[in-house]
Amino acid sequence: QEAADQLKCEVSQIAKSIVFHNLENDQAVLVIISGDKRVDEKRVAEELGISRKKLGKANADFVRERTGFAIGGVSPIGHIAKCMLMLDLSLQRFETIWAAAGHPYAVFQSSPETLQNLTQAHWIDVAKV
Repeated sequence: QEAADQLKCEVSQIAKSIVFHNLENDQAVLVIISGDKRVDEKRVAEELGISRKKLGKANADFVRERTGFAIGGVSPIGHIAKCMLMLDLSLQRFETIWAAAGHPYAVFQSSPETLQNLTQAHWIDVAKV
């Protein structure tokens, strides 16, 4: 909410970066989702073709090690290691979205289409209903 207030936008226009740990292949999984939505972890696991038990929470060290960014500022682009990226369909509701730019107090403006072009991530539906 704080970011949305500063940007004078709706919290739903904030593209949250949520990082998970695929325990099956030790890869970071980055889900970019609208700020007003929560990630359905079971659906993420299904998209990855793994059991829910193999999708772990990413701790701060894992996030920094795999993305190069600290929690709270994980950008959807510019990672230091290969990450699996997923864009939730909830972001397509907007012409303009705001994503973290590598620091908890830095963001960049984008359209959903531009973000998809930058990340080459697939659009999926992993928001909790």
